[in-house]
Amino acid sequence: MTMHPETSTAPGPAEIELPDAPSALRDELAEGRAIAWDEPLTIRTYDAHEPSAYPMFLDHRVYQGSSGKVYPLPFIERVSDEPRARQWQAVHLENEYLRLVVLPELGGRIHVAYDKTTDYDFFYRNNVIKPALVGLAGPWVSGGVEFNWPQHHRPATHLPVETSIEHGDDGSVTVWCADHDPFTRMAAQHGVRIRPGSTVVEVAVRLHNRTSERQTFLWWANVAARVNDDYQSFFPEDVRYVADHARRALTAFPRADRPYYGVDYAALAAAAPEAVPAADRIDFYRNIPVPTSYMIVDSEDDFFGGYDHGAGAGFVHWAERRISPGKKQWTWGDAPFGHAWDAQLTDEDGPYVELMAGVYTDNQPDFSWLLPGETKTFSQYWYPIPALGPAHQATPDAAVHVDRSEGVRAVFAVTSPRPAAVMRIVVDGRVVAERRADLHPGTVDEIVWEGPVEGALEVELRSAGGASLVRWTPSVVDDAEPWVADEPPLPAQIDTVEELYLTGLHLSQFRHPTRSPLPYWEAALDRDPGDVRVNLALGDARYRSGEYAEALRHVETALSRLTRRNANPTDAEAFYLGGLILQRLGRPIDAERAFGKAGWDGTWAAAAGFELGASLARRGRIRAALRVLDSLDGVAAYDSRREVLRAVLLRRAEGATEADLVLREVLAVEPLNPTARHLSGAPGADDPGLLLDTALDLLHLGEVDDALGLLARVTGLPVCAAGNVIPLAHYLAAAALQERGEVDAAAAARSAARDSDLTWAFPHGLAAFDALGAAIAADDSDAVARFLLGNLLYGQGRREDALARWREAMERGLRDVVLLRNAAIAEFTVARDDDAAWNLYEEATRTAPDDARLLFERDQLAAKLGHSTADRLAVLDERREVVLTRDDLTIEYVTLLTSEGRAGEARGILLGRAFHPWEGGEGRALAAWDQTNAALGLAPADPPPSLGEARPRYVAPAAVRDDGVTDYFATSLPELLLFHREDERG
Repeated sequence: MTMHPETSTAPGPAEIELPDAPSALRDELAEGRAIAWDEPLTIRTYDAHEPSAYPMFLDHRVYQGSSGKVYPLPFIERVSDEPRARQWQAVHLENEYLRLVVLPELGGRIHVAYDKTTDYDFFYRNNVIKPALVGLAGPWVSGGVEFNWPQHHRPATHLPVETSIEHGDDGSVTVWCADHDPFTRMAAQHGVRIRPGSTVVEVAVRLHNRTSERQTFLWWANVAARVNDDYQSFFPEDVRYVADHARRALTAFPRADRPYYGVDYAALAAAAPEAVPAADRIDFYRNIPVPTSYMIVDSEDDFFGGYDHGAGAGFVHWAERRISPGKKQWTWGDAPFGHAWDAQLTDEDGPYVELMAGVYTDNQPDFSWLLPGETKTFSQYWYPIPALGPAHQATPDAAVHVDRSEGVRAVFAVTSPRPAAVMRIVVDGRVVAERRADLHPGTVDEIVWEGPVEGALEVELRSAGGASLVRWTPSVVDDAEPWVADEPPLPAQIDTVEELYLTGLHLSQFRHPTRSPLPYWEAALDRDPGDVRVNLALGDARYRSGEYAEALRHVETALSRLTRRNANPTDAEAFYLGGLILQRLGRPIDAERAFGKAGWDGTWAAAAGFELGASLARRGRIRAALRVLDSLDGVAAYDSRREVLRAVLLRRAEGATEADLVLREVLAVEPLNPTARHLSGAPGADDPGLLLDTALDLLHLGEVDDALGLLARVTGLPVCAAGNVIPLAHYLAAAALQERGEVDAAAAARSAARDSDLTWAFPHGLAAFDALGAAIAADDSDAVARFLLGNLLYGQGRREDALARWREAMERGLRDVVLLRNAAIAEFTVARDDDAAWNLYEEATRTAPDDARLLFERDQLAAKLGHSTADRLAVLDERREVVLTRDDLTIEYVTLLTSEGRAGEARGILLGRAFHPWEGGEGRALAAWDQTNAALGLAPADPPPSLGEARPRYVAPAAVRDDGVTDYFATSLPELLLFHREDERG
């Protein structure tokens, strides 16, 4: 990203200094109210550099066990080695017990969570912003709470969100943060909320699928906790096993009973039987020597958390397990390897663990579904605990620790003042100990029973009025070992059409990075060409990639069988999908007929009703559209898109007052809804991507003039490193103008698109696909539209079509360096024309000789093509200054130097610059170091800190097997995959 305007060349403060509340709010705080305000924070910051100019087509990249595909996001590959003082926008929340800081420019993360009663940061406060190359699109920062959706880590984690402050009738304050998902255009709002008189931090979440398609998602809150030898992660007592990513492996918990991540914990415990805690206790950070994830397999309880025995403080997380089953710990590991990663992410703070909470998911990857227009709402709760010990039971009201070593000792902590609360121990139905006490946040109180415990045991805290605040009983669970996932067979090895369909569905739903669902579905149709489920799955896939005619053929095949004997099937998805396709094919009447039929099914009634109403609105049938919306009231789930459409229709029907009322009601529920804000005249951020999406909403509702005004506003904004949508805005305007017969204005818009800055112009989505196609149809000479359409198609997986568009663009005279590079990749991967690929890279590097990314890719291609190390080294020697600006290219250069007898020179380079590893890519610099030392006859040595990594004690499971095939369950494969031919897929 570009440098913040408030950045100084000074390194910035070593610690974050929290400002006092503004004078206007201090009286409210003194009176016990909760307050919130905006005030920038100056934080020592290592700036992320600007993104690469080239789209990263990482279709087969494995990331967090799922797809690491990053297109259309620009990819950031470098972070500054020198810190600066930078002012970050910050929103502060405070009450008598808590102090929080939310950073909107970093995804709306909670960066500070401070317990005033115990002088303790219950979430890890990182005093610097020091990104490491861990995120999906590059930079990622540690500390606080990161909110991850619709995949992990969140695509927009290093991008800004819009915020607003809400004051509730109950005295609460909420900082709402609105996230715009750059991949699917879905919307998420998370509200960080505190209340007067309470230590509870609530995060209220609204996830809204504002698209016309069913989407997959997961949601994890990634909570960092600063750790040391005394830090313990605690889970409910009924947790007996924990699992790795995708349930590919498991072990007992809290005492690991088998090798896990290559570590034989049972052997470590046997070798040190006197150790406290035992060396096989993986709930203690000190015992885990390697980067390790574990997610609980199951629990009947709603809480978990972490506790620092040395500090006498920690935190609890609570959420209803029926929708929030996910409970996970991650650590880099307490060993030199992990400490090196800590140093990449902070200056003086750390180490830390992550204690993550998953909603609608219990593993990673583990995706759920959102129907078109569907909204899911939920809340998560956290609160600090004082010197309680690990909680054995917790609610939003209180937590309890129960010591059963000698009799029963129950220690309680509360989240709000509880005068005359009743502590009670019950044995076999009889109250054996009871007393009243005034309990306050930040302190604990206890009750003890030293007698025998024979029979059922129960510990409880009640309010003075008798309400149960927390109740604990011993857990009794079945110790049977849970299931472990296995790799699905190849299509030819699967017996039934149903299993072929379900396997393909799993691969699609979980976004599997190295195995496609298409061969499974195609094999199913070979056996039964009319299968409804498979045809709908393939129809949906073809529709999403813009292959409308093929998609419609699959839907019609499905409908033919589905309605052969029953015109009213139990599931009307085929009608709904058919309506979407018919819309794209320019057949609105047929589409409306399909949507009308889809509305007979309650599952699809809301989505189909919205699409039908929008179609009628575009055709000017206002009263008919309003009748459709009225028919959904009271029977269909709430969808803010429907209410925005209602407001548009009411305005057209001269009901401006009613329309304004509808918009106010929408904004009361979704205060940062961009389309509702625009229509209501409320000011919004000048975010080009968000404005363009608002324009797309308006076009879908038939508000063409308003949409054109927004698109014009987009084209007047500066190019944004989060993605350049300016050329697309021109092309969308051109398509809208052409459709209503304004031919000259449309031609002018296309001309403006061709004259636009194309940096980071990575279009995606069906609206972009249609607009670029319309531009080519209107003007066959438009090379820019072909170039951009090729980007979109390649990102969508339509590689042959992409190469055809890129070739056409070059034939029409466009020699943009990004076009040349993209075409070179496709010539290698798709056409298998090595000479054409090499010649295009040669031309590209002549065009941009100082482009280090281009030089790196050219060298990687040279290696693929079998060029000698001497020839490769000669090229890099000529551009040495450029080479040394990139870590990966420098490592290649060092390796080549060593191979060609210049190991001393190579070692000097390794000792003379800092390197930044990336998650899963560890070992590259270390291997070069070892190779160089060996060539010089030096004894093996630990690498210098400048290499950014340390030697691991244990060997992690390899992502790529010895036979060269990628492990089906690989969680990370960061290698450059731009030159990956289809038959090389693992």
